[in-house]
Amino acid sequence: MSTIPACPQCAMENTYPDGDNFVCADCGHEWSMAGETAEEESRVVKDANGTVLQDGDSVVLIKDLKVKGTSITLKMGSKAKSIRLVDGDHEVDCRLDTGSFMLKACYLKKV
Repeated sequence: MSTIPACPQCAMENTYPDGDNFVCADCGHEWSMAGETAEEESRVVKDANGTVLQDGDSVVLIKDLKVKGTSITLKMGSKAKSIRLVDGDHEVDCRLDTGSFMLKACYLKKV
């Protein structure tokens, strides 16, 4: 068994160490040998006022948001409890009265 991990981007096992990084020979992706934990700890998600958000916080919407592909509009002032921070363009995964949504933190305010 190889101690070199598979590529996190393409999942191929054709990887090799190069200095302080691992490199995938198939897709060319490079990542740190230290792992993803350093990147996750440095990730900071802030609300519209600049307050740092954490998992489990409660937030409210600061403006009306139309949900793409439906006739649903999320109303300003709607409260979401126990948010979860995720990677990607929409940083916050939450549950509102109308369902579960992934929202951008810039439209939220910590309560």
